Amino acid sequence: MLRALLATLVAAAAVASVRAADPPTVAQGAKTTPQTIVVVHAGRLLDRPGKPPRGPSTIVIRDGRIGEVRDGFVDVPGSQLVVDQRARFVLPGLIDSHVHLVSDTGGQLGQLEEVQAEDAALAYNALANAHKTLRAGFTTVRNLGDEHGVTLALRDAIRAGKVVGPNIVDAGRSISTTSGHMDAALGYREDFREVLHAHDNLCDSVESCRRAVRIQVGRGVDVIKIATTGGVNSQVGAGLGQQMFDDEARAIVEAARLYGKKVAVHAHGADGIKAALMAGVDSIEHGTMLDDECIALMVKAGTYYVPTLSTVNGYIERLAANPEAYSPQVRAKVDWRIRVTGESLRKAVPRGVRIAFGTDAGVSRHGRNADEFELMVRHGMTPAAALQAATVNAADLLGLLADVGTIEPGKRADLIAVDGDPLTDVTVLKRVPFVMKDGVEFKGGPG
Repeated sequence: MLRALLATLVAAAAVASVRAADPPTVAQGAKTTPQTIVVVHAGRLLDRPGKPPRGPSTIVIRDGRIGEVRDGFVDVPGSQLVVDQRARFVLPGLIDSHVHLVSDTGGQLGQLEEVQAEDAALAYNALANAHKTLRAGFTTVRNLGDEHGVTLALRDAIRAGKVVGPNIVDAGRSISTTSGHMDAALGYREDFREVLHAHDNLCDSVESCRRAVRIQVGRGVDVIKIATTGGVNSQVGAGLGQQMFDDEARAIVEAARLYGKKVAVHAHGADGIKAALMAGVDSIEHGTMLDDECIALMVKAGTYYVPTLSTVNGYIERLAANPEAYSPQVRAKVDWRIRVTGESLRKAVPRGVRIAFGTDAGVSRHGRNADEFELMVRHGMTPAAALQAATVNAADLLGLLADVGTIEPGKRADLIAVDGDPLTDVTVLKRVPFVMKDGVEFKGGPG
């Protein structure tokens, strides 16, 4: 409670430094008046990803939401601002379904940060990373795990208009078994375990797993995140197979459903993936070892797959800078992950598994979320399908399809524009010159 309050105060204070990095334009998140009408002229418009793009178009925004979309460049009486993007390709704000905003310090340096950084410093980290993410064109993110509570506070500060950042769907503390992937005390001296980390996210029976969910619900989370298998970055040599019993996974899902929460699952090994799928979860994160049975279960249930291919970028970059960036037991898993990344996506796409975009930013670098598009296309997806994964599909997974994911009347005016055609070259999404969130231009200029 005290940590969350501290993080809220720190995040609110930090907005001045974040805003100072941008020129003084309407991009700074100024509140629009009730009668504000903003017009965006788009050279080409992908208003509904999965459908063909439109030609020159006019987007009429009222009170931060899409009022209408018209063909051609139209003058709208009473408009207070006309945003010229006639030379650019406009599409919905992008959605990253799997981020960790608190840090992107990895390996053994990340472990050191855990014992050195105060929660106040981590709150500044989260705010700065949220700023980078929004500037990269990602107007909505799902933050899947933060044991410090700072992203819950940041989520609320953004929603209240106190600071600028993407809309955040937050999972609070991720839940796993003792010595499972989310046991943050792994790798430290045994006598440090009780003082370094809270353990209310760990469960080892049906009853304690139900309680762990209820604790996160009480903290105000939007979604429940669990781990049914080991993790690449886990400081324990216990492999990547199942580490949560079937009845424990079922208990978590049942408790989450009782409170109307979706469940996202960190899972690498096929056995742990199947346990999660049989429990009725909403998404499989990573899914590195999908087999035919896993894929059949996902197709039947309509479960989303979030591949998080970008993790390998973070691993490769850290190892290039320091070959000893990871402890030996982690390094072996990192090498494996680099070697097999993309194989599951290649299996899943032709079978019709629903794919949602997610990077695991934090393992990879914040602000470079769009690197994931290139990897998705390299491993079997078309550019159009990758864009749909980062808009319509991600919005559906997050339960936000009524608000975001397409540019249609009634939805939030979250837009980006790029130079070039992302339907033929997804790398143009790595350079986003224009970002609008809730009808307010955050980054841009005429295009």
